[in-house]
Amino acid sequence: MRVCVVGLGKIGLPLAAQYASKGLSVVGCDPDAELVSEVNRGRCPHGGEKGLPTAIRKAVKAGLLEATTDTAAAVREAQVAVIIVPVGLTREHRPDFSLLDKAAAAVARGLQPGTLVILETTVPLGTTRGRLGPALEPSGLRMGAGFRLAYSPERVSVGRIFRDLRRYPKIVGGIDEASRDDAAAFYRQALDADIVTVRDAETAEFVKLAETTYRDVNIALANELAVYADRRGLDATEAFAAANSQPYSHLHQPGVGVGGHCIPVNPHLLMEEGPSLRLAAAARQVNDGMAAYGVDKLEKALGGLKGCTVLVLGLAYRPNVKEAAGSTTFALVRELEARGATALVHDPLFSAREVQAMGLRPVETFPSLQVDAVVIQALHDEYWGLDLVTFAGCRVVLDGRNALSRSEVESKGIVYIGIGR
Repeated sequence: MRVCVVGLGKIGLPLAAQYASKGLSVVGCDPDAELVSEVNRGRCPHGGEKGLPTAIRKAVKAGLLEATTDTAAAVREAQVAVIIVPVGLTREHRPDFSLLDKAAAAVARGLQPGTLVILETTVPLGTTRGRLGPALEPSGLRMGAGFRLAYSPERVSVGRIFRDLRRYPKIVGGIDEASRDDAAAFYRQALDADIVTVRDAETAEFVKLAETTYRDVNIALANELAVYADRRGLDATEAFAAANSQPYSHLHQPGVGVGGHCIPVNPHLLMEEGPSLRLAAAARQVNDGMAAYGVDKLEKALGGLKGCTVLVLGLAYRPNVKEAAGSTTFALVRELEARGATALVHDPLFSAREVQAMGLRPVETFPSLQVDAVVIQALHDEYWGLDLVTFAGCRVVLDGRNALSRSEVESKGIVYIGIGR
């Protein structure tokens, strides 16, 4: 079986390597010629994914993995085409289908009778059947009759993709039974996880939207309760830990926001087809507002932010993973600068040049620099044991993830601020 993976990003490339590890002949497609060249040399262009460099090197050496910029040619020789390109959001929080549409057009140019096309990108309900299918039909083939079409949501997190591919069941739905069954048979060859088939492609799309919106809503509940605890002088983290001793309570840790490719994005994709989803909309509003809430607390503790220098620790959206998509750091910096502060950003996983390329101001020296306050946004392992007194002039720490010990911070003569603490 020859498999074409369309999109060699931080999820697509590990998928290609996974399929090759099962003995399938895989060609990965991407418009980035430099990335394609790196893969063909057996090198890993993405950092931070455990096991990926070795998997690529072995697959290329075995002749089971190659890459190309010519998607149509690759699809022409494949029995299965897996599409995994981003669908993000516009500034108006509407789905941005531009990359998916380009990928679909390229696939259509090479599509052959009987090819199985699987979409793994998280999309609004109905996209597989209503958008992707028609976009492939300029090939002269009709979905169902001329080519199979299925949807199977990616359910992995950057930094632990191979583990997640083994751990989480693979959800599969098709535009018809034949497409569903063919996709399920492919994944049984390509993965070690259990395969769970659902009624149709729309149900499979709904699975991913529902599970990520569930997380967003529960994080929003924790954040709203934390704001309430602040008003009443309570420690939400202590209360939540006690509440979670009851097996039906699973309160999350509050914080200054939610980042990543999925949780800040997918509820908007769900609401695209269901504008009456009031709870999902409210959760997005709560979570998007937590950066401003944290900066409010910091401003009050400092007696004003105008003219202050504030250091944000952690550009990544979560600890120990080099991925800044949707990072709360961007919202924190906007809030700080809108109030007259100078916001500096440090992350041991990103170079100063990379930080600057994202429109942020990197630190020149670390940890020895003069700041008025420090904000903990992502507590990487490298930050554990960091002595806050090395930041000359630091008066306040905003622990945006409730990860530090209040007593230890205050023993340094620094004011501690948590979220709901």
